[in-house]
Amino acid sequence: MLETLDTPVHHQLREQSDAYPRPTFHNGRPTLLGRMRRHYLDILASIYIYNEHRGYRSLDRVLEAVRLRCPDDRTFTAQVEKHRADERKHYAMFRRYFELRGEMPYAVDRTCGHIDRLIRMTFGCHIDDLDTDAVVAQPELFNKLCRIIMITEIRGMHMVDTLLQSLLVKADRPLTKIFKVIEKDEPSHWMPYDAWLQCHDGGKPRLFERLADFWVHLSLVLVKLPLLYCNPRLSRRTNWQDDEAAAANESQPSRIARTV
Repeated sequence: MLETLDTPVHHQLREQSDAYPRPTFHNGRPTLLGRMRRHYLDILASIYIYNEHRGYRSLDRVLEAVRLRCPDDRTFTAQVEKHRADERKHYAMFRRYFELRGEMPYAVDRTCGHIDRLIRMTFGCHIDDLDTDAVVAQPELFNKLCRIIMITEIRGMHMVDTLLQSLLVKADRPLTKIFKVIEKDEPSHWMPYDAWLQCHDGGKPRLFERLADFWVHLSLVLVKLPLLYCNPRLSRRTNWQDDEAAAANESQPSRIARTV
């Protein structure tokens, strides 16, 4: 499936597969510092590929709500569609990043998902369980959803800026290229929601929403990431997130058919 994604960034990743930072060797074995650096970058990329996948899958629900809530606002709908396409593109780049090294991402879960945890804290449910009909019917819920997406993307923009200053990240040229693509895309991911909220009196993010965003970010950086890094039993995935989702979608019609 990824073979059809023939973008300039994918060409650069293929051409620079030798640019991945390799652990330095001593007496034929990787040094401790090299292994530690590689482990950190793999965990970082694993968290990102999880969030990019959750991002574009979650935006399917958002698009459904936008099309029902704003059927005549083609500009806003197109902007959300672009947002979804960009998240899918970012996921594909991270997948290719691992594939070129012959590795799988670490098996991180929704506790590493920014949007997962933020929706849980502000809506009281997982994003997969979000009541789209209620969001469409109640303006305040739709406004809240737009605010949550906006602050999530602003947080992501600031995080990428920080990572691009990291010496560890800059030593990995293919990973740096991916983050530069994300850096370029991020403003178009939050500005449309901000503009829509301003035009429809949706307000700025509430204090609780900002505090929830701050807590999710802080706990991920200061608690979850270190715990993953120090976990000797942390395993790698055995399949790709999009392959797993595709298999689930293919099995759904057969289950329905059996009940008819």
